[in-house]
Amino acid sequence: MGSAACLPGSARCSRMTALCPAWRFTCSSTSSSLRTTARAAEWPPRDVSALLVRACQLVPLNQNHLVSKVSQLIHRLLNRLQVVVDEQNLDFLLTYTISAIRQCSSWTHMEILQALAALVYCNGSKCQKHLPDLLGQSGLLMQLSDLSHSDPEVRRAAVHCMANLCLSVPGQPYLEESYQHVCFQAFLTILQSPKSADMDDITFCMLLQNALKGIQSLLNGGKMRLTQTEHLGALLAVLKKAMFHGLPGLNIEMPAVLYPTPLPQYDGRSPVKPQQPESTSARPCANKKKKHKVKTKKTHQGEKVEEEEEPCSEPEAVLGLSMDRADACGQSAWCASPWGSQGLPVDGGRAAGREQASSPFASSSWKRVSSSESDYSDAEGGMQGSYQAKVRQGALACFLSTIKSIEKKVLYGYWSAFVPDTPELGSPQSVSLMTLTLKDPSPKTRACALQVLSAILEGSKQFLSVAEDTSDHKRAFTPFSVTIASSIRELHRCLLLALVAESSSQTLTQIIKCLANLVSNAPYNRLKLSLLTKVWNHIKPYIRHKEGPGSPACTFGSAIGPGLSLLTDQEPTEEQDLSIRTTPTINYTKDNVNVRVSSLTLLGAIVSTHAPLPEVQLLLQQPCSSGLSSSSSATPHLSTPDGWKTFPAGPALEEASLSSPKGSSEPCWLIRLCISTVVLPKEDSCSGSDAGSALGSTYEPSPMRLEALQVLAHLARGYFSMAQLYLMELGEVICKCMCEANPSIQLHGVKLLEELGTGLIQQHKPDSSMAPEQRVPVHRVVMFWTAMLNGPLPRALQSAEHPTLQASACDALSSILPEAFSSLPNDKQILCITVLLGLNDSKNHLVKAATSRALGVYVLFPCLRQDVIFVADTANAILMSLQDKSLNVRAKAAWSLGNLTDTLIVNMDTPDPSFQDEFSGLLLLKMLQSAIQASTDKDKVKSNAVRALGNLLHFLQPSHIERPRFAEIIEEAIQALISTVVNEAAMKVRWNACYAMGNVFKNPALPLGTAPWTSQAYRALTSVVMSCKNFKVRIRSAAALSVPGKRVQYGSLEQFAQIWSALVTALQKSEDTTDFLEFKYCASLRTHICQALLHLLSLASASDLPCIQETLKLNEDMIRSYILQFLKSGAEGDDPGAVYTPQERDRMVRVALKHMHSVQALAGDTARGVIVGFLEDILTVHCDSSGGQVVLCGPSDQ
Repeated sequence: MGSAACLPGSARCSRMTALCPAWRFTCSSTSSSLRTTARAAEWPPRDVSALLVRACQLVPLNQNHLVSKVSQLIHRLLNRLQVVVDEQNLDFLLTYTISAIRQCSSWTHMEILQALAALVYCNGSKCQKHLPDLLGQSGLLMQLSDLSHSDPEVRRAAVHCMANLCLSVPGQPYLEESYQHVCFQAFLTILQSPKSADMDDITFCMLLQNALKGIQSLLNGGKMRLTQTEHLGALLAVLKKAMFHGLPGLNIEMPAVLYPTPLPQYDGRSPVKPQQPESTSARPCANKKKKHKVKTKKTHQGEKVEEEEEPCSEPEAVLGLSMDRADACGQSAWCASPWGSQGLPVDGGRAAGREQASSPFASSSWKRVSSSESDYSDAEGGMQGSYQAKVRQGALACFLSTIKSIEKKVLYGYWSAFVPDTPELGSPQSVSLMTLTLKDPSPKTRACALQVLSAILEGSKQFLSVAEDTSDHKRAFTPFSVTIASSIRELHRCLLLALVAESSSQTLTQIIKCLANLVSNAPYNRLKLSLLTKVWNHIKPYIRHKEGPGSPACTFGSAIGPGLSLLTDQEPTEEQDLSIRTTPTINYTKDNVNVRVSSLTLLGAIVSTHAPLPEVQLLLQQPCSSGLSSSSSATPHLSTPDGWKTFPAGPALEEASLSSPKGSSEPCWLIRLCISTVVLPKEDSCSGSDAGSALGSTYEPSPMRLEALQVLAHLARGYFSMAQLYLMELGEVICKCMCEANPSIQLHGVKLLEELGTGLIQQHKPDSSMAPEQRVPVHRVVMFWTAMLNGPLPRALQSAEHPTLQASACDALSSILPEAFSSLPNDKQILCITVLLGLNDSKNHLVKAATSRALGVYVLFPCLRQDVIFVADTANAILMSLQDKSLNVRAKAAWSLGNLTDTLIVNMDTPDPSFQDEFSGLLLLKMLQSAIQASTDKDKVKSNAVRALGNLLHFLQPSHIERPRFAEIIEEAIQALISTVVNEAAMKVRWNACYAMGNVFKNPALPLGTAPWTSQAYRALTSVVMSCKNFKVRIRSAAALSVPGKRVQYGSLEQFAQIWSALVTALQKSEDTTDFLEFKYCASLRTHICQALLHLLSLASASDLPCIQETLKLNEDMIRSYILQFLKSGAEGDDPGAVYTPQERDRMVRVALKHMHSVQALAGDTARGVIVGFLEDILTVHCDSSGGQVVLCGPSDQ
């Protein structure tokens, strides 16, 4: 009203100028603000702030029209120039606008609130002193946003201001927690309330958008935590309702609060008016062509938005779904381009945020309907449908922020509310995220729903691991495991339906990524077969998409070609068959690469989940042309030199090749496809137009090549028996990658080399399940690594400008098969060792850590571990790395030090004592000192440091122990081990310390039993065996207590009695635990305790017998039952901790009995007879129960 009457040059404007000279300035500034934006953009922010402050100083609050104009000026300048107002000027402007709302007429409130929204945008932390006036109990925004307020536009603008207040900037303080809860409750109330009668649909949609954006800002920037179940349940309920706002043909009623439950909750559907057939209403242009035209729509601010109508394609309904087939997804504040790879954006750019901070009627991304949405917008009723779609997108964005702000274990309590389940026969399917994916006409909304579903599935492996398919017989109840398995099957079915029905390439990419997340987390080893087969067959056509319509690889006919019955396990109906025939082609342009990359990602997920799976093994052996275009069925082999043949010779490899399906020219089509993608030029790059193009443009795009290399790495890790058929060709692929200029391609090539090397090592391990004749021969492994070392691998090891590549090259070098390393030419062995020792001086912590680890691997090689010079050089390099500032470097160095000391122990068992004699005592002293120091470091370092201490103390020779300088170090080392055993460190550290203590007891040269530290060591071990919460640590301490081989090593009579009593107590408490996970170690713990008790009996002296007799009187039945169980469990093989055969266990009892017979009893002492009778009774009972083993009870041991 006022703005129209006060145009510059009008009579009213002249009168206003006479009344207030400042009006001339205000009016001219307002009328020219848009024309001078380019020039004003160069103004310093402080000048803009000063200009606004001066304008407010000139305009009194009793001049409503002038206040309205000044508010428009604030709104437009801040919105267009993106000015950050300094705190002093912001304080004045906020005071002015708050006072204006209180004093000016209600018709000005809309413009003032727009100015306030622009002022508080990203400035919530600077508005602390004004928050009571805005958000207090009687605050202006709380009053204006109340449901009882009469003006819906003002109410919406007030909610907009609150949302902007909640928006925070990284690095600045967040909104106070009390005000966060006030805003959250206000937003929640708005979302829970129905549309009032005086509010039009578009305003209501914008109100919902602002409330959703406010909650999203609280969860993202404000770091608000939804710790109360009621708050989370209420939010999830309104989000689920808003997710379906305005969706054609669907109107659900939700409870006020959703509660965690494994079963679907009530989401009743309100009756809706029957709609006209899809061909005449929802898709009005399905059977006719429309001319390309431009429609102009006017908004509330008078700005124009041009919408370009796209020609409609033929009918595209698949299985009765109404799907939009737009070619592109336009950008929006909640569904922007970064959203495609990382998720829904939190705030978007500041410019877009400013637009939203201003009036929602301005040309902001919240309002604009892009050309990509014009089809479904018109079908949904123009602007209203567009705004409703924005509400759905906003709800999904807020849901995504909610998922990130709560723990996954809390989220999965609401699994059934958002993830579909197989409906009961005759009952409708519950609404879920898949409902939006399949039925929403907006491609952006479908993509948003898929992003949310991906976020739910990400990290769900532990939750989904309970799923299990069972037999089909009916039960009185449905187990939770069956419910989750049913949900997984339904997710597969719905996502594959969406895959074949989708036309938007961006949404199609999200579908494939969502499938990849599902495949990565589902327990296919517990589910029925065919789920992965269906995914496999439907994704293969998308790997070879062409960039034009009509290509056989990009038509939906070929996409559905593998068989629609795979989706439903039944033949397609006549309606489905018709929809298949009329499905249009896809026209992929710039998003073609994304679809192909995501398809490879999905295939990589399939070959890496629970590998190896028999189902996937069969899929890999399918003919390479199955499901792919004819152009991809060719198998272009690399032109290789004589030493690089595609298929290595050998009966094992020939047999594997012959076992592939008939008609297949490749043992694995996926490996051939990935090789072609990485190293061969694009099929269209050989044309004359591209003949002179740069080398980089002749290959597939880098994302495709990187993803193909990752798939090859997954195959090498999970299905090495198939990858080994291409070993030499993959070696050339790796060399080609390392020769390229792109560091990412080089890096992924090196990682593939590491996976191949690791696969070869696993294959040649003694416990490998693969028959020796099926393994890659060692001479071929030597040929492979010789070619690598003759190629670009040494250059990658020396590329200091790419430390990540250097580190990965070190990891690859450590994956050489030890048997192959010894057969390498001498110069290649020296090259590997020299490079690693040289890189240990690197300043980069990644390179140094990788080098330390590689040296720790090499020191275990049989051909190197007896080389005193190499071991000494490695020890010096490791000791230097133990002093590094980086924790990761120290952890790797400690691990390598543990391996090096393992080598010392192995060399003790060799007949040739030259290694012990030649190894430097001074270096041994340094190693002890460094290990003692490392034992006080972080747990990652400490666990291997104590392992090294135990090995070093075991390795010490009498010549070392006799030296005075070693005595103090030995005492210090043992004290370090004792303190580690007793202290409340990580269980892995304590386990290693107990193991190390057992190694110390194995050294007969140490004064065990007479040294002062003996009682402390035994006291620490007995304390752990009785009371440690972790049973694996108890087991290791019991094993350590049974190591000493002489009675004198157990110390005094009191010390021996204390050890015996502690073991009996530990046996009595072997089932006392509150942790369910520890129960599986109970049998192993009892086994080791019984072994320790029998060992003590076989060493006991006459003076020890009374103590033993005393404990037998109190616990005879308990000890007898456990020893009998120990003998029996060994015979049945049901003890996972068994290290002795049944005959050896029986012999342990006999040795103890024989020793008791040999002990000279003291005069008048009956203990010997009691113990002998106890052991004989055990043997008698055991022999009677074992039947065929009675022969073992003869007098052979006497």
